Amino acid sequence: MPFYETTIIVRQDASTQQVEKLGEDIKTILENAQGRVIKQENWGLRQLAYRVKKYRKAHYLHLNIEASAEALVQIEYMLRYQEDVLRYLTVRVDEVSEEPSVMMQSRGRGERGERGERGERRGGDRFERGDRGDRGDRGDRGDRGDRFERRERADR
Repeated sequence: MPFYETTIIVRQDASTQQVEKLGEDIKTILENAQGRVIKQENWGLRQLAYRVKKYRKAHYLHLNIEASAEALVQIEYMLRYQEDVLRYLTVRVDEVSEEPSVMMQSRGRGERGERGERGERRGGDRFERGDRGDRGDRGDRGDRGDRFERRERADR
């Protein structure tokens, strides 16, 4: 049977128990259709990138499943008519990893990617902090002083 990843976005008014029950309902449908839930992750209440049906936050539930196409149709039918579900997405994958997803891995203060605490680049010697690199020998204000001197000469 093929593997799938399903991510479900549930409205923020729903409790954590209701989100867990939704996962259990999906598990029941899969067991009746000889499928199985390999991994279930509750990503918690997160802010949405944009408003969905007037909601700014939602609960995220992520499932890695092994199911037939018929079982997947049943699950999506159930999700379509569930009033708490705002959106869902099911994607077929070649294999399922047993380790936690990227969303579940903790990102500490020291792991901020390529940029440092105040936004300066790490690892690149291209720019020093505070140096724009494109101004040459003109200084911070460019050649503004030279322009005023030229105007005065032209007025004479």
